[in-house]
Amino acid sequence: MTKQTLSFSRTDSAKFFRTLNKRVNDYFKDNNIKRTGNWKLWVKTIVMFSMFLTPYFLLLTLSIPGWAQLLLTIVMGIGMAGVGMNVMHDGNHGSFSNKEWVNRLMGSSIYILAGNVYNWQVQHNVLHHTYTNIHGMDEDLEAGRILRFTEHTEWHWHHKFQHYYSVLLYGLLTINWAITTDFLQMKRYMKRKLSYGKFPNPVWNWSKLVISKIIYIAIWIVLPMLVLEIAWWKILIGFLLMHYTAGLILSVVFQLAHVMEDAEMPLPEADGTMKNTWAIHQLNTTVNFGAKSRIINWFTGGLNHQVEHHIFPHISHVHYTKISKIVKETAKEFNLPYHEYKTTRKAIIAHFKHLKEMGMKPALHV
Repeated sequence: MTKQTLSFSRTDSAKFFRTLNKRVNDYFKDNNIKRTGNWKLWVKTIVMFSMFLTPYFLLLTLSIPGWAQLLLTIVMGIGMAGVGMNVMHDGNHGSFSNKEWVNRLMGSSIYILAGNVYNWQVQHNVLHHTYTNIHGMDEDLEAGRILRFTEHTEWHWHHKFQHYYSVLLYGLLTINWAITTDFLQMKRYMKRKLSYGKFPNPVWNWSKLVISKIIYIAIWIVLPMLVLEIAWWKILIGFLLMHYTAGLILSVVFQLAHVMEDAEMPLPEADGTMKNTWAIHQLNTTVNFGAKSRIINWFTGGLNHQVEHHIFPHISHVHYTKISKIVKETAKEFNLPYHEYKTTRKAIIAHFKHLKEMGMKPALHV
């Protein structure tokens, strides 16, 4: 990742964001509601944690047939993704509650998802939300040599097959958190002195990472091996299946929001400045999908409303459906883009079409 200093334009002659921000603030004021989560979010939190943890305790305490054990690990993976999108995400954005300790508690649920709060907040809150879809700044666009998400990434021959094999790799997201990603990220972020808020004590930060990984392995692998009277490799298969299910869901949801043909992937000028203001940049680089689907809205934690989330990351996702009308109308009024796919199916098709296009050998420019 480049260390170039980057800044956004401050010129918004039409005053788009000022107008939009006032209208959204008026919505909460006129309806006398808080911008953070409400009772619906607490109910959803209980449901997601139950879906994630109940199968785990059933596996440890009951004699269950092998096929049912595998089915329960898939349910755990769905619940794992649900906790990540609905609870952890809002918590680490400070939008779950107006009480800071509640946000920290809910944000810390990432530890039972195999992640790390510090790393996630730097990558997501700082790098992704600030420098959305900017090559060399937004790490969500980086996939090594394996996948090519943007035309600014070097092309390799195997990329022409990526629209076939990418989905196989997407499921490895959270298992990579558990094994390698967190260690590599922490080393990189600590070296660059990046943080979301106060920079943490290095010794304490590394200690939390190591201790949390040990506890995680003890809970999800060692304890089942000690309690369950089944072969160790079957436990590992269940563990991997849980992670693969969660990783696949999380990866696809995030990819549909940014790795699309409609989502711009602009580069800064030579002096490190972007042509648009930050808010307009978010409109250009972000895509909504399936916004009218109650199931998608509920399960993805509003991550299908990425436009609203990126402009107002400190507002809980339970309000996105309502404020999306304000955002869409204001964008139209100011003649600005508002990218959306009516259904999730159409968005998925568009994503893999984009991967296919990025996998084609680039034409030589003379």
